[in-house]
Amino acid sequence: MSENATTAGPMAADTPAPSQSTDTPAGADVATFGIILSLSFCHLLNDMMQSMVPAIYPILKDSYHLDFAQIGLITLAFQVTASMLQPLVGMYTDKRPMPYSLAVGMGFTLVGLVLMSMAASYPVILAAAALIGVGSSVFHPEASRVARMASGGRHGFAQSLFQVGGNTGSAIGPLLAAFIVVPRGQSSIVWFSATALVAMIVLTAVGGWYARNRHLAKPKPKPRLSAKGEPIVLSRGQVLFAIAILVALLFSKNVYSASLSSYYTFYLIGKFGLSVQSAQIALFAFLGALVVGTLAGGWIGDRIGRIPVIWFSILGVLPFTLALPHVGLTWTLVLSVVIGLIMASAFSAILVYAQDLMPGKVGLVAGLFFGFSFGLGGLGAAALGEIADWTSLETVYQICAYLPVMGLLTVFLPRIEQIRR
Repeated sequence: MSENATTAGPMAADTPAPSQSTDTPAGADVATFGIILSLSFCHLLNDMMQSMVPAIYPILKDSYHLDFAQIGLITLAFQVTASMLQPLVGMYTDKRPMPYSLAVGMGFTLVGLVLMSMAASYPVILAAAALIGVGSSVFHPEASRVARMASGGRHGFAQSLFQVGGNTGSAIGPLLAAFIVVPRGQSSIVWFSATALVAMIVLTAVGGWYARNRHLAKPKPKPRLSAKGEPIVLSRGQVLFAIAILVALLFSKNVYSASLSSYYTFYLIGKFGLSVQSAQIALFAFLGALVVGTLAGGWIGDRIGRIPVIWFSILGVLPFTLALPHVGLTWTLVLSVVIGLIMASAFSAILVYAQDLMPGKVGLVAGLFFGFSFGLGGLGAAALGEIADWTSLETVYQICAYLPVMGLLTVFLPRIEQIRR
């Protein structure tokens, strides 16, 4: 990236830009919904399988006599593997697209699931979790790129629809674990490897479409425009500073999300005496709220801009996170759903905003931000597990309640928006 971004000539504020993006296949004036929906479906299957890992934490904790710190390390093994590899995969495929890597990535997830079902020791569990992380690192950057290619210029909508598949899978996973894995034990995880085979078949077909159209999707830098349609020239330092702010906002969002996705069931069981299955259903409700919030965030961001969505989704959740540790069971369940709805709207807005900051680096940006999501969530889960062992889960939620204050950093983001019809 050069020191100064190259911009096009001024564009009048009242002149709409073409609906087709420069990194969208020519002629794709209408979103290729079949491809986006296929990717969303495979994202659902992928994240459903991945979510089996935290969903069976109660079983693993009892079977292997694990403490909360060891539970956190399982999450870390999965998420750090994905975090470390995703940016590298995205950077490589920006230069050398690999259409069929989508199916290969799903193969890693399949192997990890089979190994997890057969694991008889803690190190093998960590290895299985790491393999599932490798699958994520290969799948997400290229899938995000193909979703953008097929978006017809509606980047926020395409990314949110792609992401909502993952969130739906994450929500379904604990529910399936509650009614299938918990009653039948760890070995029943192998049943879900069949879904990986289905995903590999679908992704092979998507890879064929990608291979036929990748010559139309060579990214070209496009001007960064203010809300008035005026070109904005940002130095490399300004872009890196903005990326650092986005990472800080992701830190706030993902560490808080990790506190709920990894320890919410333990919190409900310990504080309110819920059964494992009832706690898993409550977790399903929270993860289901993430699905609705993600889809809404992308749709709204295409219409009113990314920054208002980021403001609301990070800082706007603060009153609810502050109240959560101090209410009874009913309000805990209600507030967790509200928090999920609001907080989930941030990711697609942050991702598309970052791609506009770094035009031509779609894979790198997707890899970085999906990777940061996994890595920050994993580090957060491990750290929160240590804190829970030292204090209590209630203390964890009291500390995490203040994380959304970091949403104030949004004020430092450059105001760039692409003019839309």
